[in-house]
Amino acid sequence: MTSASVVCIAACDGFLDEGNFSMAGLDPKDWSGIRAMGHRMLDEVFDRMETMGQGPVWRPMPQEARDALRQDLPADGQSLEALYSSFSENVVPYGNGNTHPCFMGWVHGAGTPVGMLAEMLAGGLNANCGGRSHAANEVERNVIRWALQMVGMPENGSGVLVTGSSMANFIGVITASRAHDPALRQEGVGNQTMVGYAATTAHGCLPRAFDMAGFGSNALRRVPVDADHRMDVAALRSMIETDLKAGLTPFMVAATAGTVDCGAIDDLAAIEKTARDFGLWFHVDAAFGALACLSPRFRPRLAGIENADSLAFDFHKWAQVPYDAGCVLVRDRTLHAAAFAQSLDYLTREKRGLASDAPWFCDFGPDLSRGFRALKVWMTLGHYGADRLGEMVEGCCAIARHLAQRVTETQGLVLLAPVTLNIVCFGVEGLSDTETSELVQDLHESGIAAPSTTRINGRLAIRAAIVNHRTETVHVDRMLDAVIDFAARRLDGTVR
Repeated sequence: MTSASVVCIAACDGFLDEGNFSMAGLDPKDWSGIRAMGHRMLDEVFDRMETMGQGPVWRPMPQEARDALRQDLPADGQSLEALYSSFSENVVPYGNGNTHPCFMGWVHGAGTPVGMLAEMLAGGLNANCGGRSHAANEVERNVIRWALQMVGMPENGSGVLVTGSSMANFIGVITASRAHDPALRQEGVGNQTMVGYAATTAHGCLPRAFDMAGFGSNALRRVPVDADHRMDVAALRSMIETDLKAGLTPFMVAATAGTVDCGAIDDLAAIEKTARDFGLWFHVDAAFGALACLSPRFRPRLAGIENADSLAFDFHKWAQVPYDAGCVLVRDRTLHAAAFAQSLDYLTREKRGLASDAPWFCDFGPDLSRGFRALKVWMTLGHYGADRLGEMVEGCCAIARHLAQRVTETQGLVLLAPVTLNIVCFGVEGLSDTETSELVQDLHESGIAAPSTTRINGRLAIRAAIVNHRTETVHVDRMLDAVIDFAARRLDGTVR
């Protein structure tokens, strides 16, 4: 036995030459101080939430604040009070603004007090939800069950919570390809000629998923869209037939329920029928649109979503769950598990004990180490309920219609795309793309509001996405008034 082995055994027994040995641990010796600091932090978080609409939406981060956060790895720790002071001074004032009611640039949820508290509770448990038998996984199973019910997919389907729709769509592509050819897991993509289809308006994470899956981004065929920015189903059918004649192997179609640019919803039922006619996997990217299923008014626009073989969406968008909380659902749990499950000696599933309760969530995605995302989803949906969230979705869409109406009634402004759900794309007559971009940047730096830009039919558009549950008509009016004012300065008063 080596001397190192002796030291190791002695240490494990709790003894070293210099006497009894124990780790100091990282818990405080006196809990009263950290308890008081925790209460102070919580109070100040609630103070900020209570006054969320006050102050600028966004402000540039000064160099001094950046420099304060650029430090060498500390050899000695600082007090919690000093760290919290730095957080309060250098982080809190310079967020991306998505909690503010005048943030409407990107499809970002605003979070809720309930979700924030759930994050704190989950941190206290520090659960690893990759597998094994414990309550946190049972919470996630119920969240997946709720998600399947929400979109109308069979409740014996499967799903897993992930970082966001980028990962959810990637899992959808992997599952679809392995369902088509199970040998891909062992043999790799190689010289495969497999191709898939999505509209030109589909999110960029889909071609990236094809890239990461080894097929290459060009293997995702981009289908033209119609005047309403929806996938041209006749063109889809023609492209599939052409690829088959060329000896390629189509395996999936990805429809979109709520496009990232203007919120258009593909004809899901017609796309699903086309997929079935050719024996292809039917995937739906419903990153934010899936939550419209909770609205009796907008649910019919998503007809066909319940027939998806796989579905990607985010709870951290319209469901207002704190980041991050994406979700992928799969109709056939056997095919889902076949794409990811592994049999490893150190991860043996037992019939009882902590290592029981298979299948584990690591069987449905690439992550073995997984946080307790489900708690914030479970508490948010459980507290507010499906009906109230559906009303919030309808409220966002009503505010978007109000904004669109104001745009159409204002001389010098033009609506650039139909308003299907909650996204309004518009332009200012007489402004070039460069001037439009500068106007939006000026608006951000003013702190008044934060829309974004996108390109509609080749023209740069101002884009307002009404996702924040705190946003009201007064906030979109404030944003539009500022756009008109800023544009007038550029156009010398021609926009009123």
